[in-house]
Amino acid sequence: MSKAQNDVVITGIGIVTCQGVGKDAHVALLTADKAPPTIVETEKFKPYPVHPLPEIDWSQQIPKRGDQRQMENWQRIGVFTAGLALDDAGFKDDLEACGTMDMIVAAGGGERDINVDTLIVNEGLKRNDRELLLNEKLTTELRPTLFLAQLSNLLAGNISIVHKVTGSSRTFMGEEASGVSAVETAFHRIKSGESSHALVGAAFSAERLDMILLIESINAHAIGDWHPLWSRKPEDGGGMIMGSVSAFLVLESRVHAESRGARIYATIDSVEGDRGRRDEGKFEARLERMLAPAKKADGEANIVFSGTTAIHDLAKREKAVLEAQIPNSPIRAYSGISGHGLEVQFPLGIAFAALAVANQAKVPPFDGAHEKPMAAGTRNAVVTTVGHVRGEGIAVLSAEA
Repeated sequence: MSKAQNDVVITGIGIVTCQGVGKDAHVALLTADKAPPTIVETEKFKPYPVHPLPEIDWSQQIPKRGDQRQMENWQRIGVFTAGLALDDAGFKDDLEACGTMDMIVAAGGGERDINVDTLIVNEGLKRNDRELLLNEKLTTELRPTLFLAQLSNLLAGNISIVHKVTGSSRTFMGEEASGVSAVETAFHRIKSGESSHALVGAAFSAERLDMILLIESINAHAIGDWHPLWSRKPEDGGGMIMGSVSAFLVLESRVHAESRGARIYATIDSVEGDRGRRDEGKFEARLERMLAPAKKADGEANIVFSGTTAIHDLAKREKAVLEAQIPNSPIRAYSGISGHGLEVQFPLGIAFAALAVANQAKVPPFDGAHEKPMAAGTRNAVVTTVGHVRGEGIAVLSAEA
């Protein structure tokens, strides 16, 4: 593919999953001879398994203890990972570049006060005037600072404070689709010349009772022991296993990256997000249309990083479309090794894909019973995300040379 000055390239990757902190740990698993070890917490939230956060020395990216203390965990994870991406791109100490850098974040709401939630539920079992009860408890039990701590744009705000990224700032909400929108917006701003460099990503803390309740309320959470993603069965629950994860990417125009001698991991050839009804074949038709750019790269050196949720019906339908549309490309469902990260899912898949492309990795199957080995090292990658309720995204990445 010919190179153009406004190509969108990836020059920085920050990543944290249960598999480790930073890109090196994840390059190791992508280039290994066999699937990475299963790292899952099965006792703390029993019967719901969760992929936990690894051990992190927060001070490496958030030096002030006061800054660390005032953040909720999802913000702390995100600010730390954004710092990794800026470090990796060589921007961490470049105040001028950070001062003109766009920041586009995908975020959910903040963490709930579980004690107050539990109190309200328990009291509600004893009273019939529950509307009155709710008003009583919300005015007397919630700490005044709670709602300030829940603001979704606080992740971007804290990144600005800690890392001095002070160009334009946008925060998208909307679960998996928000991660797609964040990357898509950054891509098109750079492609059109509106922006030269951007920090884009998200963070998700899964080790929360309120989040487990949210997923289980639609009968989507896996129950009991961990199983490889494509091998999960309805008798083991809804399929989803959440993970505490974060991924941030530094995206630049090719001319901007080359002018400063930056290392380029991969080129993003296309990004598209969409949403709509999923009945009567509409889901399949939408995915087929969005996968059109991926067909050009079909072949042995192509890989699909599927961001499937593992909800049984959706996973089966997505896999069928992928196998029909790009049949020679091995599929890797990365949620099986990292957990599902809602807003982070799409940026996380792109981080995995960029690392695989840059290292020409022969990525081992993550589910040996349902994923075929690679015959050649990765040169092109397709990233999918299918939201657990709505929203889809597709990105296509290619190697530099």
